[in-house]
Amino acid sequence: MQNHNYFIYILTNPKKTVLYIGVTHDLERRLNEHFENRGRVKTFAGKYYCYNLIYFESYDNIESAIEREKELKKWSRKKKEALINKDNPNWNVLNKSVWEY
Repeated sequence: MQNHNYFIYILTNPKKTVLYIGVTHDLERRLNEHFENRGRVKTFAGKYYCYNLIYFESYDNIESAIEREKELKKWSRKKKEALINKDNPNWNVLNKSVWEY
C-alpha cells in the first residue's frame, strides 16, 4: 500500500465567525475549490464563505485523518479555538503558505 499525505483542515470566513472542518489528500486543490465555491448556498463552506485556512494537520493514511476529522467535529467551539490558538494565535490565513509549498 502506497503512503500519501492526507490533511484535516479548519477554514474560517473573512469575519472569523464560522469554522469548517474537512479532510483531503490534496490541500491546495481543496482550498481552491472552497474559494471558487464561496457564496454558493448548496454547500456549508460556500454558504458561509469559509475559504481561509487557519489550521491543518498531516497524516500518512486516510483512516487516521478521517478519525481525527470526526473527533474535531464533535468538539465545542471553545475547544476548537484553543487548538487553533496553540499554533496560530492570530488566526493568520495560511492559504498562501500551502500554495507556495
